[in-house]
Amino acid sequence: MCGRYTLLADELEILEEFELQEGIESFNQSYNIAPGQNVLAIIHDGNKKRAGYLRWGLVPSWAKDEKIGYKMINSRSETADEKPSFKNLMSRKRCLIIADSFYEWKKTEQEKQPKRIQLKDRKLFAFAGLWDKWEQEDQTLFTCTILTKEANSFMQDIHHRMPIILPKQKEDEWIQPNQLQPEKAKQLLQHMDDEDFTAYNVGNHVNAAKNNDPLCIDPIA
Repeated sequence: MCGRYTLLADELEILEEFELQEGIESFNQSYNIAPGQNVLAIIHDGNKKRAGYLRWGLVPSWAKDEKIGYKMINSRSETADEKPSFKNLMSRKRCLIIADSFYEWKKTEQEKQPKRIQLKDRKLFAFAGLWDKWEQEDQTLFTCTILTKEANSFMQDIHHRMPIILPKQKEDEWIQPNQLQPEKAKQLLQHMDDEDFTAYNVGNHVNAAKNNDPLCIDPIA
């Protein structure tokens, strides 16, 4: 799964890395991005790529209550082309969710040890995401979920699931504006090679979502 991550790059780095033509409104960095918060995402509107904020925790357009979003921060890529909440989104509402590391908790005999996980060869990357628009009376929400898969050989020692990180050359393909059959979108995800990861232990300071400072990423023994 993916329940916390970071975005510490500055705005210019993001604009250059993802070849964005316009600035990012209300841009902010974070050491501890958590479900329910607004997260930086990129979509393609048919003319160009656009970056903006979505609330993390998918609220499907048909949902009666927005609280469902807290149960839908992640979606399993293996079944996303079949599930009612995700099937149509796989076809036409795919997005990039921008990060530079994520946290995962490894179970030990004594506790759950938080780890910060990064890519070895590039600083910024994108999770494969889905988004939707929810409207009820006078309220409108734009929300998202991060697609996950079975852990690769590196992540298996930490957790049995992991977020899907798109290879650089597949980012634009994932958010291409033309509609895909849901199963074709799933196949696209299944034929992506993983990059090399690195990880180190961090302290329990990161466990509390309210903590958002450099101590979250400080290495410990």
